[in-house]
Amino acid sequence: MRAAKNPIIEQDLARIIASDLPWSQLSGKTVLISGANGFVAAYMMETLLYLNDIAKAQIQVVALIRNYEKAKRRLGHLFGRPDLTVVVQDVCDAYRGPKTVDFVVHAASQASGKYYAKDPVGTFQSNVLGTQRMLEVARDARSQAFLFFSSGEVYGQIGNPAVGIKETAYGPLDPLCVRSCYAEGKRGGETLCACWHAQFDVPAKVVRLSHTYGPGMEPDDGRVFADFVADAVARRDIRLKSDGSARRPFCYLADATIAFFTVLLLGKSGEAYNVGTESEISVLDLAEMLCRLFPERNCKVICPKASPQSLANPVSAGHFDISKIRSLGWEPTTAIEEGFKRTVESYE
Repeated sequence: MRAAKNPIIEQDLARIIASDLPWSQLSGKTVLISGANGFVAAYMMETLLYLNDIAKAQIQVVALIRNYEKAKRRLGHLFGRPDLTVVVQDVCDAYRGPKTVDFVVHAASQASGKYYAKDPVGTFQSNVLGTQRMLEVARDARSQAFLFFSSGEVYGQIGNPAVGIKETAYGPLDPLCVRSCYAEGKRGGETLCACWHAQFDVPAKVVRLSHTYGPGMEPDDGRVFADFVADAVARRDIRLKSDGSARRPFCYLADATIAFFTVLLLGKSGEAYNVGTESEISVLDLAEMLCRLFPERNCKVICPKASPQSLANPVSAGHFDISKIRSLGWEPTTAIEEGFKRTVESYE
């Protein structure tokens, strides 16, 4: 059973498994998750183990991680379970875990802009060479499904960001811009999924994430919404790195996790699905909203000059068209006020 329980996360997990999905497909199966200690992948892993606790699903989870100590800080309360196997290795190396794998979830990737300048090679390789390694596992094990975590950054510079971005809309990317290590890496990973599906019949599916937030974000993540949550938790003023006019759509992690399982279990192989929300909020409005949510903390919003420490995303606005994943029965339901309030409270 679960050794330590965060009430916010437990409520989220209960809501996730209550969603109308064919969870029985996972019963008695082995699920490999690369980057299992990462922000979004950890919720998938915890969901599977929660299914074992609540529904006796007898799922075996293989968690592939690169840094044991970091993973222990995030998931140590789950280590030692008989239904969890931890494999410590770089996803770009030849896979050294159990060979029987029914489902593969490839989520190993640096997803914060602060890493793109520091380690562009590692960022690119995990999405290309790492994807190749995981596809090899799925092919050799004849896995039932392969899920690749991609990003809305594959869309590049969209001409009219006010229009919802469909899965078929693409704009240019500069391949010689170092920041493109992430977006081009995700594009390469998606192309590998398409190739391995076509040539080796690997049932590869892609989810393209928008701005996803929730419990488990690293306080020093570097992305603006994580910075704001860290400020709120620390009860300090929220400091912007810009004028705050950029608009972003934000999707709560529990909603997104239901979407990931929806695509894994119901999505069509060889295709990509947007996961996000259609409503946007400006960075400034988000900061002010967080202050309003916790008036007793007396925080205020400060707008200093822009920081040169990370490579800024050149896309200033845009939201997904989610009609394709809606056709599978998924809909985001968590209001942004509720989601950010739950996120802050989950750290406390």
